[in-house]
Amino acid sequence: MVINLSEKHSLISNWVSELRNVEVQTDRMRFRRNLERIGEAIAYEISKTLPFEEKEIQTPLGTATCKLLKDQPVLATILRAGLPLHQGLLNAFDKADNAFISAYRKHHKDGSFEISLDYISCPDMENRVVIISDPMLATGSSLVKTIHFLKEEGRPKEIHIVAAIACTVGIEYVKREEPSVTIWCGDIDDELTAKGYIVPGLGDAGDLAYGAKVQM
Repeated sequence: MVINLSEKHSLISNWVSELRNVEVQTDRMRFRRNLERIGEAIAYEISKTLPFEEKEIQTPLGTATCKLLKDQPVLATILRAGLPLHQGLLNAFDKADNAFISAYRKHHKDGSFEISLDYISCPDMENRVVIISDPMLATGSSLVKTIHFLKEEGRPKEIHIVAAIACTVGIEYVKREEPSVTIWCGDIDDELTAKGYIVPGLGDAGDLAYGAKVQM
């Protein structure tokens, strides 16, 4: 399942437009905060799909029957670009367990690249709801590798992917490799360059959030 949250009018469309806008992108704090807000909004949407249970809560004046999240999800993100989006999800699922994965594009002299995964820190994944955040779902290669990496630590019950912008090519690849995942995105673009960048996209989310890096 793929949910494009820009198909309906909401503030997410405003935040995505600011992420794309070259005049706004110069403000790194605003760029990070917009990713964070998208994470918060998508967390709310995902929460509607999760199981809840009723519990009696004592108030100063009586007892209230409240609906509480039954189980906490695992929030996973791909370093470094995913951190602001992850923080937005964590603001909502504030008791969640967390996982962090180091994945990056290792570029070659001929212009090609491969996805390199060097590090993972995560809880037991067995029968858990896992929400993976990465601001740009481009080719989908890093996300598929991340899912395979996480599955080595247990078989999740559900997997949700959260992206600010996704590309149809990447969506199709992820769905082909992992057909049971649910993809939530702020918007979807159709074009992908030969170097694997989304067009019109927004550029390099990690650089815009944290500053330019040396190409590895």
